[in-house]
Amino acid sequence: MDTYKQKLIEFYNSRTTYDTEEGTRHPLEANILLETVPLESGQKVLDVATGTGLVAIAAAQKVGSEGYVIGIDMTPGMLHQARQKITAAKLQNIELIEADVEYFNFSDRSFDVVFCCEAIVLFPDILAMLQKWHRSLKTGGFVAFTCPPETAYMASLQKRICTRVLGVSLPHILEPLGTPEKCRNLLEQARFKDIEIQIVPSGRYRNLMDNRLSWTAIKINFKGNPLLSKLSQEQLEQLQVEYRLEIEKLTSDRGFWEDTTKFFVCGRK
Repeated sequence: MDTYKQKLIEFYNSRTTYDTEEGTRHPLEANILLETVPLESGQKVLDVATGTGLVAIAAAQKVGSEGYVIGIDMTPGMLHQARQKITAAKLQNIELIEADVEYFNFSDRSFDVVFCCEAIVLFPDILAMLQKWHRSLKTGGFVAFTCPPETAYMASLQKRICTRVLGVSLPHILEPLGTPEKCRNLLEQARFKDIEIQIVPSGRYRNLMDNRLSWTAIKINFKGNPLLSKLSQEQLEQLQVEYRLEIEKLTSDRGFWEDTTKFFVCGRK
């Protein structure tokens, strides 16, 4: 497994309070995503990067005992939380698979719906993943995912800091799907139709001491760019210091404001 994916596993394994983190909208956004497609009793659903099962568990309840949900994720810590919730809910129509979905294949035309909440931007090749989902869907089936605009989550600031310290502009994780037009174009390339994109504005105040602001966590936002792995300790420390200084300039008594707007994207095969 490459270093980037190892870092992803480490980062999400540490998120034991993922469902309840301060200022989180994860449960709300999972529910909004579920409402973007007409889930029906008896359907078969795939939840990609299922995490703590926020989408998968609710989907299993919606499709009922005649339906079935598969949740796939490569993070054992997240799946442990999901299994605890599944046991508490006494659900029998849901299966969790610990695997890297990039290398895990499902049969063609085997699902009515494919969901991916929060995680599509993490994939190294988003178009290839969309094409894979298209193949796994039945004719008329739906894909639905969330992604932020390319300006959210301090992305512009992170890019500026990298450019200033390194002298080059690195592609940010939010850029490939960072506008409604980019979302639509990628879905059309993957042969989806009837594409709908809902923009839900949101934001929150963050505390400067939040460990998710560490440069180690932020390196994920550049998808393990090889240039970052070659940085000296001194350069890494400079990135961290400059990033903190820039955030301090934006911080008030309430913290600093972070845009957490999301696109809710849906397409049909």
